[in-house]
Amino acid sequence: MKALTWHGKRDVRIDTVPDPTIEHPTDAIIKITSSGICGSDLHLYEVLGPFLDAGDVLGHEPMGIVEAVGPEVTHIAPGDRVVIPFNVSCGHCFMCDHDLQSQCETTQVREYGSGATLLGYTKLYGQVPGGQAEYLRVPQAQYGPIKVPEGPKDDRFVYLSDVLPTAWQGVEYADIPEGGTVAVFGLGPIGLMAAQVALHRGASKVFGIDLVPERLAEAERRGAIPVDTTKVEDLTAHLQEQTNGRGPDSVIDAVGMEAHGAPVGKFAQAMAGFLPDAVAQKLFETAGIDRMSVLHAAGDVVRRGGTISLSGVYGGMADPMPMLQLFDKQVTIRMGQANVKRWIPDLLPLVTGDDDPLGVERLATHKLSLDDGPKAYESFQKKQDGMIKTLLQPHGPA
Repeated sequence: MKALTWHGKRDVRIDTVPDPTIEHPTDAIIKITSSGICGSDLHLYEVLGPFLDAGDVLGHEPMGIVEAVGPEVTHIAPGDRVVIPFNVSCGHCFMCDHDLQSQCETTQVREYGSGATLLGYTKLYGQVPGGQAEYLRVPQAQYGPIKVPEGPKDDRFVYLSDVLPTAWQGVEYADIPEGGTVAVFGLGPIGLMAAQVALHRGASKVFGIDLVPERLAEAERRGAIPVDTTKVEDLTAHLQEQTNGRGPDSVIDAVGMEAHGAPVGKFAQAMAGFLPDAVAQKLFETAGIDRMSVLHAAGDVVRRGGTISLSGVYGGMADPMPMLQLFDKQVTIRMGQANVKRWIPDLLPLVTGDDDPLGVERLATHKLSLDDGPKAYESFQKKQDGMIKTLLQPHGPA
C-alpha cells in the first residue's frame, strides 16, 4: 500500500509499505477514506526527529471502512464506517475506567515515561504506524473505534478522531463561567473549533488571537472577536478594555511549542536537528526546548482567579514557567492530551443531526489525494495557500 512516511526534518514522502495485517486478537484493519493533517504533525515535520525513524508512517486523525477484525473485536464488523481515536486505549484499565483514556495503563509507553500510545506519533508514544495511508491496523479495536452512520460526508465525523475532542476538552478544562469570556491563542483547527465550542456552550465573548489573516477571518465568521497580534501593541491592555478591566475569565492555549518568536526555544529546536539522535533525545527530555511566548502571554492576559487550559503540545522537561505571576494571580492551569472516548457522548449528537452547530462541514480548506501529502505538509508549515485544515483522501473523495 501507499503511505506518507517521515524521512527527516521537512522531508515526508509517499512510500510503498507492506499492507497491515491482524497481529493480535484485538486488532482491526480499516480502509482509510479520510485522514487529517494535524498541527501536532508539524512537530514531527520540524522538531521531534530524534524520536522517529526513516519510514515511520504518520497520521493520527483517520476514519474509514472496516476491512477485517480480530476474534476479540465484536462491536464492529467488516463494512462498518468508523472513526479511530488518536490515542490507543483499552477501555478496561484503571485510567480508562476513570475516563482518562490518554493515560491508558495497558498502552502506556513506559520506556519514555509517556501516557497512552498514539497513532503515528514517535517512539515517545509507541511508534505505531499511523493513518496517513491507504490502510491502517487499529490496536485495541475491541474498544477504540467509533461507529458512525452511513450517508453524510466524512467531514461530519473525521474530526471525532482528535480535533473535536481536543477542542471540547480544552473548553471544559478552561472552566468558562456562565456567560463568561475566553481568549483562544492560535486559530488553527483546534483553536477555531475551541472558539466555536465555547460559543456553543454559552461564552459571551470569545477572543480569537492569531497573526494569520485567513485564520482571523475564519474565526470572525464563526462568531469570535478576531485579535491580530501584529496590530495590537499591548495585548493585555487590549483585552482588559473589553472585559471590564480584568482580562478574560479563561484562556485556551491552542499553540504550544510551535509559537512564533521565542528565540531561545527556536534555537534549542534548531540545535537538536544537528545532534545525534541519542544526544538530541536527552536535550528534549531534560532541557527547555519550547517556544514559551504564548504561555507567558496567557498568564499576562487571564484575569486574576481565572483558568488557563493548555491544548497545544509542549515537549520540554525544564521549560521556564512564569510561576511568580501565575501564583500571584491565583491562576488554575489544566492540560493534557484529549481523552477522546470520554467526550464522544457529548459530541456525537452534534455531528449526526441535520444541522451542523459546530461548523465541521466547513472546517477543511483542502481535500487532497495521499500523493499530495508531502506538498500539503510544506504548505501547512509555511501557512500558505490559505491552508487551515487538510484532509487526505487515499481512495478518492469521501
